[in-house]
Amino acid sequence: MSNTQLTGCLEDDKIMWFVTTYIIIKYVVENNMHIEEIKRVIADQKEETDALFKRERIIERHVPTDRLLGLLAHPNVLVLTGVRRCGKSVLASLLMRGRPCGSLNFDDERLSGMDGGDLDKVLQAFHEFRGPEPEYFIFDEIQNVPSWELFVARLRRTRKVIVTGSNAKLLSGELATHLTGRHADFILTPFSFAEFMDFKGAARREDDLCSSSGIARTRALLDEYLALGGFPEAHKLGRAMVQTIYGDVIAKDILLRRRIRNAAAFKELARYLVSNFGCEQTYGKLKNVFSLKDVHTAANYVGHLASSQIVFMIERYSAKLKQQAIAPRKVYCIDTGIIHAVAFQTSENKGRLMENLTAVELLRRKHGGALGAEVFYWKDHQGREVDFVVKEGRRIRQLVQVCFRAGKTPAMGREMDALSRAGRELGCSNMLMITWDEEGGERAGSAAVRLIPLWKWLLEAGSAAR
Repeated sequence: MSNTQLTGCLEDDKIMWFVTTYIIIKYVVENNMHIEEIKRVIADQKEETDALFKRERIIERHVPTDRLLGLLAHPNVLVLTGVRRCGKSVLASLLMRGRPCGSLNFDDERLSGMDGGDLDKVLQAFHEFRGPEPEYFIFDEIQNVPSWELFVARLRRTRKVIVTGSNAKLLSGELATHLTGRHADFILTPFSFAEFMDFKGAARREDDLCSSSGIARTRALLDEYLALGGFPEAHKLGRAMVQTIYGDVIAKDILLRRRIRNAAAFKELARYLVSNFGCEQTYGKLKNVFSLKDVHTAANYVGHLASSQIVFMIERYSAKLKQQAIAPRKVYCIDTGIIHAVAFQTSENKGRLMENLTAVELLRRKHGGALGAEVFYWKDHQGREVDFVVKEGRRIRQLVQVCFRAGKTPAMGREMDALSRAGRELGCSNMLMITWDEEGGERAGSAAVRLIPLWKWLLEAGSAAR
């Protein structure tokens, strides 16, 4: 080899060495910068959370705290789902009080470029913070990161993990695939009436609720609760915040994530369901009303709304599963504040709002463990209807009817007739009628019916859930 050739080879080796060194240094610098950015996000979010807890009066949620913490005692992932802005992140922080915990909300534009391979950098960022090694982790909206479920499945073997998100179907579906039963779901709703009373600083002692003035104050608060709902921000910033929350759910949680092409039809269907809360619906009817391609499209649209927790459905009770599957379902809205802010209404129907609120409370008690039962509605071929059938195991535990005004009226007669017929058919004599202000007892055929004001029933439910 000539001197010229040897010199050329040495120059090539030197160039290759410089290129390789540059690539390695660039990778290390970029990697370290990424971790440093994650650390800044963690620090900023912690500062915001600490400021929130100092600035705001945080309301203790009436949830089964011991049971939720017990679920984390095993190698499980606790999945907190619920509609946007209902308090999932605050509840997770309350559960972790006094425990070494790392928390990160992935709904942050600085983390928007993350993928599954970056999640180990999150752990490294937490490890580099001073203080005890996190035993618990709270990940908000981690489903924004591709392949997040594989990371969580690996992490839960050595750490206790809480995942929060606004899309129940998305979370449960992906976790069920990769965790094979190693996760527990809990659905959080906006404030219950009992929690709303705490938020307003209203006394709930028995003595305060026995006087005429105490009952009057409680009914006034119930009117406010029916009008604005249970989102805390609605009572601090007004009804416009409810419209904003609803708009974010439709735009971000559904239209964007589900890539729905016919956005106009979807928005019309969503508003239609919110406006017709407590009414029977079929996918065939919705297909025709909104000129959709087929019933599967209608079913998908309703499913997206249900998974985002804006609405939920109650099936008609039947001893035959086939009849139950093909019968119309009743659709309810998760919050009466959304109804007032979004629905098309020509007049206020307090009876229907009471029914919707009762449905939400039954859902809340079911997921809170205070009820431990399934909830249906009942209707016979003559159109007689009972609003709610509470089924526990194979037994019908209770029949619940909601009626704004009791007394000797034709409407009251129809309600009692329906209870009587359903009681005989379903073999249930435990009957409850929820009214606006009447209390006492009536008869539905040979069975006794307990009458209770809505406010009292809601507070009884709140006490049972604590």
